[in-house]
Amino acid sequence: MTTIALVGCAHIHTPGFVKRINDNPEIDCTLVWDHDAARAALRADELGAATTETLDAIWEDDRISAVVVCSETNRHEELVMPAVAAGKHMFVEKPLGMGAKDAWSMARAIEAAELVFQTGYFMRSAANNRCIRALLHGNALGRITRIRHSNCHAGALKGWFDTDWRWMADPSVAGCGAFGDLGTHSLDLLMWWMGDVAEVAADIRVITGRYAGCDESGEALMRFDSGAIGTLAAGWVDQANSAQCMISGTEGYLHVTDGTLHVKSEKLEGADGGPWTDLPEALPHAFDLFLAAITGATDVPLVTPSEAAARSAVMEAMYLSSRERCWATPERA
Repeated sequence: MTTIALVGCAHIHTPGFVKRINDNPEIDCTLVWDHDAARAALRADELGAATTETLDAIWEDDRISAVVVCSETNRHEELVMPAVAAGKHMFVEKPLGMGAKDAWSMARAIEAAELVFQTGYFMRSAANNRCIRALLHGNALGRITRIRHSNCHAGALKGWFDTDWRWMADPSVAGCGAFGDLGTHSLDLLMWWMGDVAEVAADIRVITGRYAGCDESGEALMRFDSGAIGTLAAGWVDQANSAQCMISGTEGYLHVTDGTLHVKSEKLEGADGGPWTDLPEALPHAFDLFLAAITGATDVPLVTPSEAAARSAVMEAMYLSSRERCWATPERA
């Protein structure tokens, strides 16, 4: 049995993580902390755990080998650094940092301590996305010239952030608004497939004004180190997200429409532009991969701290570009 603690319960994905913890017979969550005592009590009751008013009770408990950090983004650094000092493995919900500075600081500390780390980029586990990575890394489409990914929903239109999750629509606490919240998933995939980003330009906007000071939609243009051009769309004011991905190369193309991958390539038998069914197995959710890693599984594909920090840095540059109406260069390690 692996003993863990829940450190912060603010994120919208916390209820889902609580269920995954409860469903895993190898995990025992014994303590829950949050600066909001009522919120901590609610999750502790669901987990059959105790609450603690002091974080030292978690950092100093040698039985607790790992922590799940689901706090507001602006609290990540003040929670991650003591967790590193205490030698706790950690899941930190995305985004890792408010921007490049705190994200890279945390990443360096986690990696230096050689701790197990994971964040919530669950889209990597999907069969389509794993297949796309294999196709691109296998040069099935030739030299990639254009790549696009979109991640949108109607959360602002439906009031998802009106009550319990209101902080997620406050960029001073969340580090971003709608574009960063959903866009970080698309950005992770694009960088996982294509590598580092050299420059970005973005237009990020308020649409309905439902959440004062919070953006609700945006588009970004990026130039990868490879020279390929990428575009990213994300927002909370979209009624549908039917065209999730489009990639064009010198020897083929692919697209994901309504969840179905289509591939055209002279290099692949049967790749005539229709649905592509030669897909790998989907992997478990990113959070389940973390639980597997801390309970002894080996060779678990996790997001590295440096990968998580790089996404925070690129997203920060996108917001800077939108504010200043210019191209921006992401800060690297």
